Amino acid sequence: MSRAFLIVMDSVGIGGAPDADRFFNDGVPDTGANTVGHIAQACAAGKAEDGRSGLLRLPALDALGLGAAVKLASGDEAPGLDAQPQGLWGAATEVSPGKDTPSGHWELAGVPVPWEWHYFPDHENSFPPDLVAKACRIAGTEGILGNCHASGTNIIEELGDEHIRTGWPICYTSADSVFQIAAHEEHFGLDRLLKLCEGLAPTLHAMKVGRVIARPFVGENGQFTRTPNRRDFAIPAPSPTLLDWAYDAGRVTHAIGKIGDIFSHRGITHLHKGKGDADLADHLIRLADEAEEGSFTFANLVEFDSLYGHRRDVSGYARALEWFDGRAAEFMARLRPGDLAIFTADHGNDPTWTGTDHTREHVPVLGYAPGQGSRAVGQVGYVDLAASIAAHLGIPAQGPGKSFL
Repeated sequence: MSRAFLIVMDSVGIGGAPDADRFFNDGVPDTGANTVGHIAQACAAGKAEDGRSGLLRLPALDALGLGAAVKLASGDEAPGLDAQPQGLWGAATEVSPGKDTPSGHWELAGVPVPWEWHYFPDHENSFPPDLVAKACRIAGTEGILGNCHASGTNIIEELGDEHIRTGWPICYTSADSVFQIAAHEEHFGLDRLLKLCEGLAPTLHAMKVGRVIARPFVGENGQFTRTPNRRDFAIPAPSPTLLDWAYDAGRVTHAIGKIGDIFSHRGITHLHKGKGDADLADHLIRLADEAEEGSFTFANLVEFDSLYGHRRDVSGYARALEWFDGRAAEFMARLRPGDLAIFTADHGNDPTWTGTDHTREHVPVLGYAPGQGSRAVGQVGYVDLAASIAAHLGIPAQGPGKSFL
């Protein structure tokens, strides 16, 4: 039986989506954002020399058609990405009304978001008093810290010492539909943090806030680092997803990284977590050898987004792409005849763009099947990836997508 692997390179967009003018970063529309294209251009211009040098080098992904996909999606050249495509390649466009993790992943799994997400647009005093009061009741504190838009790494540097002194949780949001809570694993307690997030989740989900995110950290005296024990409490998808389709058809499903949290742990046989993308890539490569016949593996590698996109670190993003390209080559070398692997993304996060939030972009569709040649699929929808994987696995598709296989 055929196996399928869907690998989401979190935030690796390839050019502004048709509706990018409706999405903003610090008041600037996302029209013209291009995560991969602008990183490649910065590398070519010598502006991404921290820990690496020269043109962006992604031989494995470019051989599948990454450079061609960037040009298809944006019309832009991506210096260094000019290989003749040897895989299945194209670009995908999202219709869900968001540029966030749940919207992108759900739609890639065949379920566009049918509602408008709730956001907290005020940059200061972001949360309504009744929500703050409920957080305090559950946490057993007299108040919260933060209550604003913030970078997760910056806010623990700014408020970590006060958090330890007061015992109050640090609550913050962003341009995404999220309520994030940072707390010290030892001084506040990891279990207490998770119970706080779990207790708030039903209220926030009823408001159509996409995720409540626990952001534990450790350290002392202003020197704080986040830990791998992040947990997302996501609103459940409104209808069965590709994971459910495969699971209900009797197939084994593997979820790598934060896929379990994004899909509320529905339709998942085995969950594979790690301290970072290095561990997650190890899981992916191992499953190329070990995943069962007829199985479906769904992976998310988050550090492109969390460590480099939001921090607007062009060199770091380029280093991460080049590192993963090598791991992707190892993974593809282990695939068997009959397998299908598709590399894609859930949104953009152009590190050259204004602001610190996601960017509304097309995403790459890069497919590899051992023994199969080059094929351009053109412009497709996110939902078409789910339909195509279902067709490859020989299971019924329940969403609106159409297979491009």
